[in-house]
This record gives sequence, C-alpha cells and structure tokens, in this order.
Amino acid sequence: TVSGQLSGETYACAMGDIYTFGPTFRAENSQTSRHLAEFWMIEPEMAFADIFDAMENCEGMVRAAATAAMRECSDDLEFFGKFYEKGLKERLDLIANKPFMKIEYSEAIELLQKEIAKDASKWEYPEVEFGTDLATEHERWICEKWGNGAATFVYNYPRDIKAFYMRDNDDGKTVAAFDLLVPGVGELAGGSQREERYDVLQSKLKEFDLVEDDYWWYMDLRKYGSVPHAGYGVGFERLVCYLTGMANVRDVIPYPRYPGNAEF
Repeated sequence: TVSGQLSGETYACAMGDIYTFGPTFRAENSQTSRHLAEFWMIEPEMAFADIFDAMENCEGMVRAAATAAMRECSDDLEFFGKFYEKGLKERLDLIANKPFMKIEYSEAIELLQKEIAKDASKWEYPEVEFGTDLATEHERWICEKWGNGAATFVYNYPRDIKAFYMRDNDDGKTVAAFDLLVPGVGELAGGSQREERYDVLQSKLKEFDLVEDDYWWYMDLRKYGSVPHAGYGVGFERLVCYLTGMANVRDVIPYPRYPGNAEF
C-alpha cells in the first residue's frame, strides 16, 4: 500500500513516538468485502522499540478502541448487535478484557496443516506450507478456533513474503513482522520492527531489485547511526467494521472507492 510509513520513520527517529493518520492507496485489484482502493490508515511508529513493543502498543490501541466504543456508544452497539451481528457486545468485551494470544508463523502453519489434513474439502485453500501468504480462512481459524475467540498475533513471517524494510531475524529465513488477527475479520493490523542496520538494508534493496538512489533519504536514517524502531498500521475502516459488526468495508466509509469505481 502507498502509506505514510516510511516518512513516519523519519519523524520517529527525530521525535520518538509518533503516529500518522491519513488516506492510503492500494494498487492491487482487490474485489473483496475487506478491501478498498482508497482507505484511511492509523500508523504509529516508535523509536527505541522492537517487535514485541509494537505488538504491545497495538494490543493497547485496539483494546482502548473497543473499551471506548462500549463506554461511549452503547446504544449504537445495541442497535448493531440487534440488526447486524448477534453477540457484538460480548465479542467486544472479550477483546477489551482478554489478553491477546501470540503464535509464531511456523507453528501456525504446522497447526493449520494438521487441521486441514482432517478434511481438506472444507477449505478453499488447502495447500499450506512455510512461505504461504495466509488467506482469510486461515487467519480466522487461528484466532477463532486455536485462539478460542481471542485476538491473536502471528509473528516472525518468512522474509520472502514480506517487505524489504522489515528486520531480518538471525535465522536468515524470517523477519520480525506481525499481523493481528481478530475473529470475524481476519487481519486487522500489521507491523514490524524496521531494519535499522545500514549494510543489511542496502543488500536487501538490491535483493528486492529496488534502486537505492530512490531511497537515499530513507537510507540516511541509518547511514550516520540509527536506533531500533518499530511500527504498525491499522486500517481505520476495518477497525470500524470490527467495532460495529458491519460485514462490508464499503459500508463504513462515506465515499467508497474500489477498483472500477470512483464515482464521487
């Protein structure tokens, strides 16, 4: 997505903990109830932070949003619970009060393989292995079944399916990246610890066939010394969907723009 994340790193390295909130653009032709071509993203970025700090911050933000919605908008939630999603308040109460789960990507793949082997016909995408980009049905099984309805962080993803700026782990196979999965939706947030090592980032640009001169200002954040930093992004409309029980992200933004439609 075209977001403010890389620029946010500049602010974080200068000022500490920051966030951006603005329009974001998706280039893919995603015709689903969860995707828009233009949407809004909340993107915190934190200096002197690693992947676990980012997950802790993300958990706190989502928990705070659910708590505030129940406190400030109880009448609205009662309406949505009556007409759109039964048990909405109970689900939000679970998010607000139950600790989030954590599982490494490699373990999640092993659990999915065992579950799919019981009856592959129940799955739209039964082929799962290390390196698979998890589909929504996989994400929902992880948090709804394995996590017993708790919001769940999946972390340490294969480096080959993640972006160049995510910090390489010592195993050489994974990066310090995470997704937050929630029941009924799947992925709600995604983030990572950023690659702060100049030489490693330089080699990854070449590996990903990117032109280093295009990222000179980004590289300068590392060239003269840097600090560990991490951040994540939460799609605002997806968060609204989750808090209200609405099924389609196009129903929670005033002017939905998606591939083939930019009427307003």
